[in-house]
Amino acid sequence: MFRKILIANRGEIALRIIRSCREMGVLTVAVCSEADQDSLHLSLAHERVGIGPPPSQKSYLNLENILKAAKETGADAIHPGYGYLAERADFAARCEAEGLAFIGPTPGNLKLAGDKLAAKTTAVSAGVPVIPSSPGPVATVQDAVAMCGEMGYPVMIKSAAGGGGRGIRMCEDEATLLEEFPIARMESGASFGRDALYIEKFIPQPRHIEFQVLSDTQGHVTHLGERECTIQRRFQKLIEESPSPLVTPQLRREMGDAAVAVAEAAHYVNAGTVEFLVDPDGHYYFMEINARIQVEHPVTELTTGIDLVKEQIRLASGEPLGYGFDDLHLRGWAMECRINAEDPDRNFAPCPGTVARYRPPGGFGVRLDTHLYQGYELPIFYDSLLAKLVAYDLTREGAVEIMKRALREFIIEPIKTTIPLYLRVMEDPRFLQGDFHTGFIQDFVPEEADADEA
Repeated sequence: MFRKILIANRGEIALRIIRSCREMGVLTVAVCSEADQDSLHLSLAHERVGIGPPPSQKSYLNLENILKAAKETGADAIHPGYGYLAERADFAARCEAEGLAFIGPTPGNLKLAGDKLAAKTTAVSAGVPVIPSSPGPVATVQDAVAMCGEMGYPVMIKSAAGGGGRGIRMCEDEATLLEEFPIARMESGASFGRDALYIEKFIPQPRHIEFQVLSDTQGHVTHLGERECTIQRRFQKLIEESPSPLVTPQLRREMGDAAVAVAEAAHYVNAGTVEFLVDPDGHYYFMEINARIQVEHPVTELTTGIDLVKEQIRLASGEPLGYGFDDLHLRGWAMECRINAEDPDRNFAPCPGTVARYRPPGGFGVRLDTHLYQGYELPIFYDSLLAKLVAYDLTREGAVEIMKRALREFIIEPIKTTIPLYLRVMEDPRFLQGDFHTGFIQDFVPEEADADEA
């Protein structure tokens, strides 16, 4: 087991990792930019190290500064959390070269998962259905027009190196394709350093279902059940739950086996997520591999009783997995709302500022992962995620009622947040019946004309 772990991240996920490390008796090193000097995770880590100015490129994405901090503090492992360097194959490789354990997938896993077309090829080799798409990157807009003429509209333009909803555009016809193709290419290049795009057939009104997988270094792979991630805006997940109200025991078995097959074909190691789209007829299609811990991992933790961060650390240290899906005792229903500093009534405009009044929710069935406190000033340089509010009960109906009560209790003033939006969603009859798709949120923010894309 590791003696000291550096957490190469910030905010709630850094705090989350530190807490698991403390319970395992592992020392922690927190890093921070100049804008995060008052961040809560710094006070709970054993050591803290500054890594640069506020912009992410000069701090949390500064590979050299983070490696230097790890070596100077005597850390023997690095946990990247999610985002930032978590899916950078070059960072994982540098950790290996410097004698540091990277708590996550191998560099090869990260390279494969980061190439969406290669990941789809791997899924095909494992016998898992995939969404029809171009066989490789589409070099020019003229090639895209020809491809879409054969495939038929509507289609999705996607970044071959993409993730997090960036570099994705839905095109209903050739005119839209001609307009969106250069924009998607520019966004892909700016976000991922690669502007390669591919074309994928658009599936109308799908469900977004993902399976949590765990793999050890000895080749054992299992899944921990599914998460429903369909409620989203611009490909960014907003509400997640486990289990899914759509998935039957038979479908869970089939999709779970498919997720394991993809992980095995990729020789995957550590924690990851295999993501699928499910069409209105119940057919599922592999979409991508997310090679990291997910923002929504708490809903799986609550329904399985397994601390996924501890499992990441344990597996990275070389310990065997030791169990399979049939050994689990899934129980209850968990639901997560991402509380973002955004104003849904103003096209989700960012809302930085100082938290003048703060009242967190509590009580039976409530979990809150957050780095907020009263008086905390939100930096303008980073993601708008403030907290992950999770409700748990034995039934979905019970989880919804707990979530509504917790949302009403939660006060973050004067910051505008997504809390009012979630309260409206929780009252909607279709949501309560589990009847929704990826365009569902458009009914609550109708100006979001592209909210039904997936």
